[in-house]
Amino acid sequence: MKLFRKYFTFDSNISEQNLGINILNVGHNIHPPHTRYPDVEHPDAYYFEWEKGRSLKEYQIIYISKGEGYFEAADFPTQTIEAGTIILLYPGIWHRYRPKENTGWEEYWVGFSGSYAHYLLEQECFNPQSPIIKVGFNAAFLETFSKLIEVVEVRQESYQKLSSFLLIQLLGIVYASVLMSHQKLSRKEEIIEEIRKEIHKNWNKDIDFEQLAQRFNLSYIWFRKTFKEVLGTSPNQYHLNLKLHKAEQLIHESNLTLAEIAYQSGFESEFYFSRIFKKKMNYNASDIRRKK
Repeated sequence: MKLFRKYFTFDSNISEQNLGINILNVGHNIHPPHTRYPDVEHPDAYYFEWEKGRSLKEYQIIYISKGEGYFEAADFPTQTIEAGTIILLYPGIWHRYRPKENTGWEEYWVGFSGSYAHYLLEQECFNPQSPIIKVGFNAAFLETFSKLIEVVEVRQESYQKLSSFLLIQLLGIVYASVLMSHQKLSRKEEIIEEIRKEIHKNWNKDIDFEQLAQRFNLSYIWFRKTFKEVLGTSPNQYHLNLKLHKAEQLIHESNLTLAEIAYQSGFESEFYFSRIFKKKMNYNASDIRRKK
C-alpha cells in the first residue's frame, strides 16, 4: 500500500463517544536505510531526537513489518526490534526508537485515547514496562491496519464509526497475542512454531512438507493434523497465503512487473499467480498496480 500519514487536531479527531475510542493519528511509512530518523515530515508534536527521546499524551500501537531497529523506554533496557514486532506505547512513558542504519524499516502506527482504550490497556496482561509484543507475520493484523488507513484516507460516509470498529479489532488482536504469549506452549505447539519459522525463511521456495516433517522426526500424517490444529489451516494453505501476502507487499512497494513479482514469490507463471490471487484475495492483483 502507498505511504500515508494523518494527524488529527483535538477538534477533528475521529471520536465515537459510545465506543470509547478516539483516533488521533494513523499512518504507514517505509524508512529507507542510511537516512535520518524520524524524517522531516514528522509533526513537531511527535518529532524527537534519539538523545532526548520523548513521551506522548496518548496510547500508540506501532507495528514493524519489515527491517530491524532498537527500542528503549523508562525502566526498560534497549531491545533489538525485529520484523513482526508491536511496540505498545503508554501516555507519559519516556521512550525512543529507531531503525538500524543498514536496514531501515517499515512501520504502521495508530495513536488513540478514550475510555475503552484505557480500560483494555489497563488489564493485568498488559504492562507499560513490557511494551514489546512479538506477533510475527499476522495477516489479520496487517489487513485490519491497512483497512483502517484506507478508511481514514477515503473518508466515506460513516468512516468515523468504521474506523473506531477497526481500531477495536486491532486492539483485540493485540490482546489475544498477549494472552497467547503468557501461556506456556505445549510441546506440539513448540514443534509447529519451529516449522512455521522454517516456512517463513523459505516463503518463496517450493517446500516439500513430507521432507520437512522428516527433518523434525515427525510422521507426515501427524504433522499435517497437528499443524492444522495449532494454526487453523493446512501447511500448504498457510504457505500459499504467506506467498500471496508477500507478493501483495511487492506490488504496493516496488515497480516490478506482475510477472517479476510472480517469479520472485515462487509462482510458476504470471497467469497462475493472477488466477490464484483473485481466487484467494477476492480482487485482481492488477487492480492494485492501477491504483498506485
